[in-house]
This record gives sequence, C-alpha cells and structure tokens, in this order.
Amino acid sequence: MYYQVENKAGASWESIEEMLLQHINDHPEWKSVLLLPPDITRFHSGAGRITALYYEELTARGVSVKVMPALGTHVAMSRAECVKMFGEGIPEEAYLVHDFRRSITEIGTVPAGVMEKISDGLFTEEVHVSVNRELLSGKYDAILSIGQVISHEIAGMAGYTKNILVGCGGGEMINVSHFLGVFYGLERLLGVDHNPVRDLFDYVQVNMLDEQIPLTFIQTVMLQENGEDTYRGVYISRDRRAYNHAVELCQQVNFNYVEKPVHKCVVWMDPESYHSTWVTNKAIYRTQLAVEPGGQIIIIAPGVRMFGENDLADGIIRRYGYLPRERVLEMRKTEKTLAENLSMAGHLIHGAPEGIRVTYCTDRLSREEVEGANFAYMSVEEALAKYPCEDWKTGWKTLEDGEEIYFVRNAALGMWRCKGLY
Repeated sequence: MYYQVENKAGASWESIEEMLLQHINDHPEWKSVLLLPPDITRFHSGAGRITALYYEELTARGVSVKVMPALGTHVAMSRAECVKMFGEGIPEEAYLVHDFRRSITEIGTVPAGVMEKISDGLFTEEVHVSVNRELLSGKYDAILSIGQVISHEIAGMAGYTKNILVGCGGGEMINVSHFLGVFYGLERLLGVDHNPVRDLFDYVQVNMLDEQIPLTFIQTVMLQENGEDTYRGVYISRDRRAYNHAVELCQQVNFNYVEKPVHKCVVWMDPESYHSTWVTNKAIYRTQLAVEPGGQIIIIAPGVRMFGENDLADGIIRRYGYLPRERVLEMRKTEKTLAENLSMAGHLIHGAPEGIRVTYCTDRLSREEVEGANFAYMSVEEALAKYPCEDWKTGWKTLEDGEEIYFVRNAALGMWRCKGLY
C-alpha cells in the first residue's frame, strides 16, 4: 500500500493525522510494533509528532509498541530530550537504545565485486552489513522507520534506508558509507538521489532487508516558516516510492539558490538540538556551495559543548582537528586510528571546506579548544552583538556598518547553492 499527503504550500496536521490513522486502520493484524524515529539532532524533522501519534493510537488499540531512536553513532537521548521531541505520552520504559558497537547482528555481506562496481573502483573489499538485533528478533509485526528527506552530505539525500543501515546499523557500514560519500565529493553528492552511497543502501535493501525485516517507511518533507516547522509532505510505503516522492518534493521546496556568491554566511543553530560540532557542522555542509572562495561561514551555536557524539569521535577530533582532504588522505597511510575509522576521516574533511574560513561561536568550548580543532573562535555574546539574529529570517542582510551577509535560520532544513560557483 502507498499513502501520501502533499502540499507545497503546507499540509495540514489534520490531513496528515487522517492518513496515519488510515494506515493503522488498514493493519488490524498488528500486535507488536517497533518505531524507529530519528534522535534529537533531527528535532525539526516532523518525526516526533508522527511517532507520538503512532504510539498513542496503537497502544490505545492494545498493540505493544517500542520506540528506538536511530542514533547511529550519536549519544543516547536523555529523558528530557525524549519528552521534548516525542512528548510526555511515551513512558521511559517504552524506549530502546541503539548501540552501534554492541547491539548489532550481521545480516549479510556485499560482495567485493559489487562494491567495486558501485564505487567506480574506489572501494574493492566486501562489506559486512549489520543492524540492531531488535529488528531481527521476530517480535514485531511491523517496523516503522520514520524520518525526514533532506539533502545530506554523505547519502546525498537523508531518509529511507539510511535510517536503518546507519541510524540502526553497525560501525562497518557507517565507516564505508562515509568513506564513499566523502571521496565521491560533496559538490557532486549533496542533494542528489542516485550516487554510490545510495546504490550501496539500495543493494542491501533489495538483497537483505526486504527478506528479513518487516519495514515500512514514513518520510516527511519539512520547511520552517516564521520560526515554525511546517509539513510539506508525508509519504508511506514499504518500498522506495515514499522516498522517491519525498525526494522530488524536497528538491522543489528545500533547495535554495542564491543569485550571487556569498562572502559571509551567518548560521544560527538551535542550542536545544545541536550540542556537538559533529552534528552542527551541517551549518557548513548545507551552505558552503553558496560561499565564494575566500569567504566565511560563521556558526552561532550556543549549545555546542563537545566535538564528537561519542568518546572515540570526540577524542579523534581533538587530536587531529578538522583538516583538508589531501592532508587526511596522507595521514590515513600512517595513522592507524584514521585508517580504522573511515567515518571519522570523512568528518574531519567535511569540517574543513577548502578556501572557506569557519568560525564557531560558542561559550561551552574554550577558544583554545575551538582553535585546536582548526576553527576560528568567537564568543556568543560577541557574535550576537554583531549579528543580532534572534528575529531574523533567512536571506540577505545589510548590517548597520554597511556589510552585506547572508543569514540562515536553520541549516538542517535546507541546502543553499550558487549556480555556477562550484
């Protein structure tokens, strides 16, 4: 079955609720369901409200429901974060925690020949595929993967099987997919559906997931207007259709083209959702293709208090800092830590856009820590004095001193590019 609500001007929650209830009504056989939403770093995905509705409606009908946020390598959500994202209606005991190191089971192998073909020779080894063992437990009549489709620096477009193979997957797939995405190139990959990473995910979906896991995908397309997250489309299917239609709409409503290169881009990142540079660097990925060589990206991120989302990632970033592609490629030959953690190598590269200066504005990391990671530093107080952006909307701004900047309210809900620049 396939369901959709779509409206470029804004889909009402009432119409979405009606569709979700119809989806539930069409499956009276469900006795046990697992929900796989994103974590707090995707707070603006619209997935929280949808997850809460499924939980409330299903449990009211006597269905046993568990919720496992697709953490990937991120830290587990606190109770306060769960309440913020999903509401108070889901009790603490209903949540499960994904651990990409210890809670996984291998489901198959992608042959070396397939990897060589989809990567154009970039990767020539077989890849072992693992997912959280809860998905394979046989306990659930349905597993609902809920998430936003938006441009993504590794997969081209977020959503669909990325939520399973990275969000609920093991370290090997996380490492290999990041390696493929980074070395394929951000300028070729960002906002593009079909690419080596997606080809890898699609191969696993057809050859492993379809046979072993009762998955259904609920995909959202979101836009932020007047400070409010608004739904543009919600799609449901067991196959790729929901993702395909969400990609098409996302490319129409979330892609932003500036008419001239940006010299200085100022980005505000919600302090309640963004606590690490690992996630907050979306402010770089989503805007750098609009910023001219020699330009700047200034990230005002009061909530950033760490570099990595786990101890290993945080330690690696503190040790090496964010570095250019060629430097990381050379270091992989001699640094075992990077060779064994390809996803980290990719993140180090993505945090150092060539020819663009990045400034982090946070008070929860010191100047020494920020500059040690190869960023410039500015305090939040200084940043807000110069860029009083609390009430600004996304777009061009001329400051009192005559300087022109481009401001982005929430980089997680879009992609910005200047045609012909890269």
